[in-house]
Amino acid sequence: MDSSDLYNVKQQFFLGAFKALVDLTAPNASSEDYIPILVYKARAHIALGDTQAVSNLIPSDTENVALKAVSALAKYTSGADAEPTLEELRDLCVEIEGEDADVNEREKGLVRVIAGTAFARAGEVEEALETLGAETSTENLEAVAIIVQIYLSIHRPDLARKEFERAKHWAEDDLLLQLIEASIGLVTGKDSYADCSSFYTEQLANPSLSSPHMLTSRGVTRLLRGEIAEAKSDLEEAVAQQGGNEDADTLADSVVAAGLGAAKKDEAEQLFSRLSSRYPTHPLVATLNEKAAQFDEFAAKYPIPPLAIPTAS
Repeated sequence: MDSSDLYNVKQQFFLGAFKALVDLTAPNASSEDYIPILVYKARAHIALGDTQAVSNLIPSDTENVALKAVSALAKYTSGADAEPTLEELRDLCVEIEGEDADVNEREKGLVRVIAGTAFARAGEVEEALETLGAETSTENLEAVAIIVQIYLSIHRPDLARKEFERAKHWAEDDLLLQLIEASIGLVTGKDSYADCSSFYTEQLANPSLSSPHMLTSRGVTRLLRGEIAEAKSDLEEAVAQQGGNEDADTLADSVVAAGLGAAKKDEAEQLFSRLSSRYPTHPLVATLNEKAAQFDEFAAKYPIPPLAIPTAS
């Protein structure tokens, strides 16, 4: 059973309130909550793209496997030493399964979740699913949440729904379970996105929650429901909460909203230019560049004949 402090930290992390987490003072090192809260604070820094802060937060000489894992995730996310870092995470996954491993179940779960996250980001889908326990019916709800995201990312909402339905038999009906259901609804469009729209709106009604992630999620939902003006409002507020430094997904969604709405003629082009310069590997940029190259390739095969000039009669 989590303490109230750890419970609140986890809720903030799941809802994407990363700024609040990085500003949170860590508990005393003697507290039972010290390690897990430090892990979530480090993961919040990673989510905000501030991987350097993790090296300042986690003691370099730590022997704790969960702290080692989150440090490795920060290194991997920074783009340095990718393969050695993945090997380090693989070694930690082996270490926690050893008979003489002095590791509690919570720390084992954190290592698996962190390692699975890194493997998924590296495109090692099967390894990520195996690490997270997809084949062994894990009862770690955070692992289930990532498994569901992986299945959705590879266009298998049927497997994502199956994983969710299985989790309902043993998991408490808590916020993370609702978030998993909302994610599936956002991808599948169940009931015209009613469930995920209600979930995001309910969370955003909490005056103590400041989450650009939730605003972006509701903005996407509104885009899919054809509520363009409302979607733009959510996305603009998400940017404002990020101090004007919008993340890749918020900016990409703003491009789509501008393209669909009755906006200024060049707004979408300006936003896309900003997206492609800041985040050149974002899927929207990569896809549009790929389609543009294909168009040029196909167009080159069909030369346009010269314009016919009428002759004088």
